Amino acid sequence: MMHEGGCLCGAVRFKAEGEPINVRICHCRLCQKSFAAPFFARAQFAQEAITLRGPTARYPTSERIERVFCSQCGTRIGSWRVNGTAAGLALALFDDRNAFSPTDHIWVSEKLDWVRITDELPQFPEGIP
Repeated sequence: MMHEGGCLCGAVRFKAEGEPINVRICHCRLCQKSFAAPFFARAQFAQEAITLRGPTARYPTSERIERVFCSQCGTRIGSWRVNGTAAGLALALFDDRNAFSPTDHIWVSEKLDWVRITDELPQFPEGIP
């Protein structure tokens, strides 16, 4: 199965083949700052399953992660592991924005105080143990 999406201006398009490795909501401080949002809801795929076209730029936010965004409109596309294994694509950017449902919350130890998690999904203080 092919899942497609793109940025706000349409200059960047992506395709992700197959099913995601996982679908999570990350509350870590790096995701908050890089996405200018309280959390990052993403579907993680093997990088080899993703085709990305259009004008993108990357910014390293740690030794392990680069953030990819449209260099034309600034839409944050996702987070790419620098070792080439996986990439997280923002759920709201998929053409079918309801294609995936998160299975858990990670880094809840860093969530914003006013964020209330009211779903029944598992919560982890940091990453998955």
